[in-house]
Amino acid sequence: MIRHLGYAALALGLGLSAQAQASEALAKEKNCMTCHSVERKIVGPSYRDILAKKPTEAAMAQKIKQGSKGEWGAVPMPPNNVTEAEAATLAKWILTLK
Repeated sequence: MIRHLGYAALALGLGLSAQAQASEALAKEKNCMTCHSVERKIVGPSYRDILAKKPTEAAMAQKIKQGSKGEWGAVPMPPNNVTEAEAATLAKWILTLK
């Protein structure tokens, strides 16, 4: 029984890893990584700096989709050409980077 639980936990962990990789690939595909990085500011803030403000998934997804202005200085974040589902996927992925 314990062995089966271990396999289930391993499979779940591998699934999450694959999901995280797919989400990171989506961030690269949608050019998020052109302006953002996990650890350091590029044009926009790092994902860690964004997380320090403790955003909700819904608020982050909305800003990914619609853009934002004035929160991180003079350079606005333009709206992104993503679906609602893609914006939610990206927001969930960013929240895992804590």
